[in-house]
Amino acid sequence: MNPISLEALAAEVPDGAMLALPPDNSLPSVALAKALIRRGVRNLRLVGVPVSGFATDILIGAGCVTSVQTSAVSLGEAGFAPRFSAALRAGAIKVIDATCPAIHTMLQAAEKGVPFMPLRGLIGSDILANRPDWKVLPNPFATDGEDPIVLLPALNPDFVCFHALMADEEGNVWVGRRRECATIAHASKRALVTVERVVPGNFLEDERLASGAINATYISGIAIAERGARPVALLDEYGFDGAYVSEYARMARSEEGFAAWCAREVFEQKAQAAE
Repeated sequence: MNPISLEALAAEVPDGAMLALPPDNSLPSVALAKALIRRGVRNLRLVGVPVSGFATDILIGAGCVTSVQTSAVSLGEAGFAPRFSAALRAGAIKVIDATCPAIHTMLQAAEKGVPFMPLRGLIGSDILANRPDWKVLPNPFATDGEDPIVLLPALNPDFVCFHALMADEEGNVWVGRRRECATIAHASKRALVTVERVVPGNFLEDERLASGAINATYISGIAIAERGARPVALLDEYGFDGAYVSEYARMARSEEGFAAWCAREVFEQKAQAAE
């Protein structure tokens, strides 16, 4: 698979798409989120797998998002996600409440090609009152009294976007220990991936790398974006840029501050890179 440009990769995502994003500790593509902002995408339905972070907040701040299904939105040590919080207070986005196990279970159902999967831990939680699509039914295999179980529908996003350390020349993508990205790729209709680099060879033929690789069958597009996860960490390649996130959190408290940050970090950086 030949890599395409970052802007071409972003152009693959239409308005209104359901887009799954991993959390800040699991290979998010901030570079692709910024490219989506430059493209002016609208009405995205985000799925945080299982929580949402920096990429989600900047997409919301730029007016790209209409709904978020997640268990939390946070900037970690930098505090609450400011543009998510502002949009929520203004009623500008719909939040579909979920839990971490529920998000993973719904994606696993889609990955396995089944219409639903059971999950017990939700019983007794008030979240069920807000999720009419989650069904509580009696366990058909129970032999000793009542045994309610929750059935969760398969979740099949239109796209997943994430950032990996590397792809090989066959189009396989190496995610290392972040195997949850493989589950999301299997569950989604298309996977769009940014990588630090493309290397020769075939990961699937290397015993050291095969277990951490996603087969090219599940990858729809690859773009090279050096430091594409920044400001979050990428495995052992580079660390978390806490100063960058803290500055963002301060600026993004206001709409004007976010607009200034976006002009500098999303649009001006792209223009400088093109020079």
